Amino acid sequence: MWALLLAGALGALAGVLAGLFGVGGGILFVPTLTLVLGLTQLHAEATSLLAILPAAAVGVWRQQRYGNVRWRQALIVGVSSIVGVEVGVQIAEALPEDALRRLFGVLMIVVAAQIARHALRRPAPA
Repeated sequence: MWALLLAGALGALAGVLAGLFGVGGGILFVPTLTLVLGLTQLHAEATSLLAILPAAAVGVWRQQRYGNVRWRQALIVGVSSIVGVEVGVQIAEALPEDALRRLFGVLMIVVAAQIARHALRRPAPA
């Protein structure tokens, strides 16, 4: 029962972050699904990919009402990502669980470092 409540809270939090920052939620989903709910890295990644679809759909619907969606670029990125996802799944299936978990950790560190670098380089608006 607690797992269902935790999963619901995780989904709500990821939805808030997706709407606020435009992030997919994988930064929350994958670690929580592996560390708290006990899923394997591969299952957590697959679950994360599916779970973000409703949040992304609602986010696009709301943002397009404000004129913020660039449909041509979104279509190019979306169609291109289909090939990337297929390649990524093939690689993930071939890697040992431990290597996949470590690669995900490295990705999170690189992304955090890049965000911090950009935040520190730009002066605060006056």
